[in-house]
Amino acid sequence: MREHLLYKKTAPTAVIQLHRTDKKNSLNSKLRQEMQELLEELAGDATTRAVILTGGEEIFCAGADISEMQEAASAEAAYHHAREFQHLFDQIEALPQPVVAAISGHALGGGFELALACDFRIASESARFGLPEIKIGAFPGGGGTQRLPRLIGPAKAKEMILTGDPIGADEALSLGLVMQVVPKERLLEETNTFAWRLASLPRLAMEASKMLINKSLGMDLQSGLELEARCLGALALTHDLKEGVLAFMEKRRPNFNGS
Repeated sequence: MREHLLYKKTAPTAVIQLHRTDKKNSLNSKLRQEMQELLEELAGDATTRAVILTGGEEIFCAGADISEMQEAASAEAAYHHAREFQHLFDQIEALPQPVVAAISGHALGGGFELALACDFRIASESARFGLPEIKIGAFPGGGGTQRLPRLIGPAKAKEMILTGDPIGADEALSLGLVMQVVPKERLLEETNTFAWRLASLPRLAMEASKMLINKSLGMDLQSGLELEARCLGALALTHDLKEGVLAFMEKRRPNFNGS
């Protein structure tokens, strides 16, 4: 029984909703554990082709649970606390399925880092993004100093991290942090439409593409090209690639089955 997550699967998509509304969906250890276990299930579920992650209409996630941060009284404890968040966000990033974050209200600190680990971000007009840790004498330790510069460049990332000031949805769109801004009442509808669009595409090719793009950030060009060619060679044996080529030749809609 999940205490802090709501989960709904409507093949081929699944929706994970943070459900700790009394604490602004802050990421305590119990919520993180529940999410890790659910992500492990999803990673092995070939029938789920796309995943939506949301906090609901009012708030996405206010970040880490401050009361647990107070318990990290030693350098070693603080290190392990940061690594726990990093491992969870790495798990999201490495999920075979594309993950679409539907963000309304505040996405701050660890909540923003959670969104950064997703493949796509769609925001409501009320969304606010920020890494305010500098204002309490810290910095974002769940991947914020690493993922944010990769998305928006080091100069703007330094501005956000070193000032701690949040930005709104429109600025996030202009920076490429989010792919779309929509009215709050249409957020889940628009996100679901995009997730179903992804889910209709060939599963194995999408998984390979996501993996290759993620790995490219830590590989030299020639190693990345070799891995890309190897993956394409493996795809050549799949039903979906053969079906896609045949459908193109026959000028019809392909019938992908994920194999």
